[in-house]
Amino acid sequence: MCTNKKHAENLLHARGKFSGRIGYVLAVAGSAVGLGNIWRFPYLAAKYGGGMFLLVYLILMVTFGYVMIVSETALGRMTKKSPVGAFHKFGKSLPFHLGGWINAVIPMMIVPYYSVIGGWVLKYLFEYIRGNANLVAQDGYFNSFITSSMEVEIWFLIFAALVFIVILAGVKNGVERVSKVMMPLLILLAACVAVYSITRPGAVEGIKYFLIPNLENFSWMTVVAAMGQMFYSLSIAMGILYTYGSYIGKDVDIEKSTTQVEIFDTGVALLAGLMIIPAVFAFSGGDMETLQAGPALTFITLPKVFASMGVGTIVGIAFFLMFLFAALTSAISLLETSVSTLNDELHWSRGKCCLLMVVVMLVIGTASSFGYGIWDSVKILGMQFLDFFDFLTNSVMMPLAALATCLLVSRVVGTQKIEDEVTDGGKPFRRKKIFQFMIKYLCPIFAIIILISSIANAFGWISM
Repeated sequence: MCTNKKHAENLLHARGKFSGRIGYVLAVAGSAVGLGNIWRFPYLAAKYGGGMFLLVYLILMVTFGYVMIVSETALGRMTKKSPVGAFHKFGKSLPFHLGGWINAVIPMMIVPYYSVIGGWVLKYLFEYIRGNANLVAQDGYFNSFITSSMEVEIWFLIFAALVFIVILAGVKNGVERVSKVMMPLLILLAACVAVYSITRPGAVEGIKYFLIPNLENFSWMTVVAAMGQMFYSLSIAMGILYTYGSYIGKDVDIEKSTTQVEIFDTGVALLAGLMIIPAVFAFSGGDMETLQAGPALTFITLPKVFASMGVGTIVGIAFFLMFLFAALTSAISLLETSVSTLNDELHWSRGKCCLLMVVVMLVIGTASSFGYGIWDSVKILGMQFLDFFDFLTNSVMMPLAALATCLLVSRVVGTQKIEDEVTDGGKPFRRKKIFQFMIKYLCPIFAIIILISSIANAFGWISM
């Protein structure tokens, strides 16, 4: 009887698993391709030199980004654990225990407010489907919406429910299956919108600005902004890659899969830039102030652009449907990582871990929903709740998480063990020298630079 009970518990806590390399790559790409690519990348590229920003970003991605993806994935597969377990296995001291928990807590804090923004996307898609392209393009519409607390809360709950449905289905039947459907559709929709955008009258100058590097547009802030964007784009330092790495078998080629994720992420970032920058360039006549509208570019400027095109409803539906797919796949990966960590550390069933995350989602998500409305007067460090959670996770915790991973690999685990994991079964490790040099010397410095510059920007000491 006791044996049967123990067997049942082992089955209960058995780890999920991807069916193979394709499922893993699409799931990781799904986590990487999110709001960071489609919302943040275009306005940063527009602000920090267009083609120059793109060039710097690509260089950093194939060096710094590559090293972090390989490190986190390899550690996840070696240990078959989420971040806390992976750090605990190798790093016995308190700083490394904290490093593991920082990696684990980040997605738990991000997914609630991320789902609030996902709710905004759902709302806009709903209005475009209703044929209200001119309504959402009106001055003040976005501000009126985000200050209507209960409406924001309802759309947040709808988006969160969609994410939970996928997570409850498990890794193979939920996360992998949804990624396999949504990612190809996302690429198709993005390509269609990009083609339409670059063929608008006056768009050519926007294409040139985005794709052709100009040294005159280079500054130190170009590098800093590109480094920060890389974290958003590649799902680095969020615990995601540890978790997804723990779901793959020894047959998966880590370096090859990482390269495919890099290509996928770059492709979507390029499409996002081509969707938005040429269209806004054509709409504004090349006005840099309009191009540098920041986060407002997606919800305020773009609806105006779509409305001016004459086919705003069709283009708006395609864009926000694609935006929704991107938001969903990223939110799914964030929640899956959170549930996996709770499952590993608390030894609860998947259902119980999901219930705990429901509570976390409701607390942080509701605060973020109400932060621009009825709780507008309540601020932390002068920020609304959503802005504060975004600052805490992205500007403080993620650079610290990346620094912890670098130190764990270079000072405790050793690069040789990572190399052995990557080359297991005779697989190649073509960028081994880049990996060894970056993880030991440059990656920790880059993480510290991002940490200091992000904090300085948040407090107004520098402008990013």
